[in-house]
Amino acid sequence: MLASHSKAMAAIESCRTADLGGHVYHCTKCKEDRFSYHSCKNRYCPQCQNEQAETWLCKQQRLLINAPYFLVTFTLPAELRGLARSRQKTVYRMLMKVSARTLMQVMRNRKWLGGKVGILSVLQTWTRDLRFHPHVHMLVVGGALSEDQQQWLQVKMPYLAPQQVLGKVFAGKFRDALARASLLELIPARVWKQNWVVDVLAVGGGESALKYLAPYIFRIAISNRRILKLENGKVTFVFKDAKKKKEQRAVLEVDHFIHRFLQHVLPHRFIKVRTYGLFSPANRHLLQKAKELIGIPRIKQSERQERVYPPELRCPDCKEPMKYLGELPRKGRSP
Repeated sequence: MLASHSKAMAAIESCRTADLGGHVYHCTKCKEDRFSYHSCKNRYCPQCQNEQAETWLCKQQRLLINAPYFLVTFTLPAELRGLARSRQKTVYRMLMKVSARTLMQVMRNRKWLGGKVGILSVLQTWTRDLRFHPHVHMLVVGGALSEDQQQWLQVKMPYLAPQQVLGKVFAGKFRDALARASLLELIPARVWKQNWVVDVLAVGGGESALKYLAPYIFRIAISNRRILKLENGKVTFVFKDAKKKKEQRAVLEVDHFIHRFLQHVLPHRFIKVRTYGLFSPANRHLLQKAKELIGIPRIKQSERQERVYPPELRCPDCKEPMKYLGELPRKGRSP
């Protein structure tokens, strides 16, 4: 097992248990002690990731542009998934860069828009039943800053760019990237003759678009509520069938279930959320220029809220504030 996989499993097992330490409180009304254990904060833990979406949304307010937004999804063909699984860091990085360059090149074409767009890109590697399926979700602003930086070019709703054109450019650029990495000979020739899947979907504007993307950023392969039972060495979980559009059940041996989950643990320190174009940190001055052309005033940074430590808790039974007694030391994680 890879070190990153072992670390993820150890974190999930110890999350919100005495192993990580925590705090002890006393309810004077119920006359009972309550324990609040620390979270592991691992990005693959189903208990921790669901709490971070709101915090992320607040930080992304500076990217907002008063324009329609689109969700563009680039999917890696099935014939390349074996290579992606065996060379994850190389192929994942390639997938994110090539998809972003494809979209920016097409959008720079005057036939479609003719300027620089803003892109927020997220890597996802699973289907709803935990199978390996690498693809990239992109939140793209429906407009662009002109090449001379003097004009904001608005897209004509509900149209961004033709999916077939994006697919052809994507395939060509990915083939060139594989050739530069000396990996092209590992791919069957039929891949370059088929259509590469790119989906474009209008998702509204402003904050609603960010809220649409937030689950893709903090979602992990499976959540606790989808796991129904562990019985006789088998795990039963539910998933929604995209084609039949109804809920299905999957039953897997424990080892097979863990295998499916762990294949979605990304390489150590791999960044799965990246920004390009106007949203790139290097181009924030261009983003501000675009906002000025649209007429959006500068957003004042809100004062940072200090964290209350230790956190204030109320009794789950009587709802009264509890008295803080002290801190529980952590026992330390397994090596």
